[in-house]
Amino acid sequence: MGVCQFMAKEFIREIGNRSREFYEFVMPPVDIYESGPDLVIAIDLPGFQKKDIHLSISKDTLSIKAKRVLEDDIITLHYRQRPMRIEKRIPLPVSLTDQENINSKATYLNGVITLKIPLPQTSNIPIT
Repeated sequence: MGVCQFMAKEFIREIGNRSREFYEFVMPPVDIYESGPDLVIAIDLPGFQKKDIHLSISKDTLSIKAKRVLEDDIITLHYRQRPMRIEKRIPLPVSLTDQENINSKATYLNGVITLKIPLPQTSNIPIT
């Protein structure tokens, strides 16, 4: 193998590694918005089983862990682009206490987790 072929092969391998890192950085797509008194977080996790998805909140960080399990009837896997594992931490726009996390509710429908977190109550301070 010549030097040029070796360099081209290494270059292609490095592009593959960098694209995988980028894909893992942006995956899964997440939307965070306020709806009334709740902070709503929508997370796209198609193909994962509900029992294999774990969410946790610690102060101002949402942790997402999910693991895909292949079906037993698949004998030979020829190509795989969807991730088998996802571990991601997302900074939240508010800091929450453990007591506020107790009232959080998550639903999983059609590959999308919708997490609703009650926002901490704030009061207006009159300026005199």
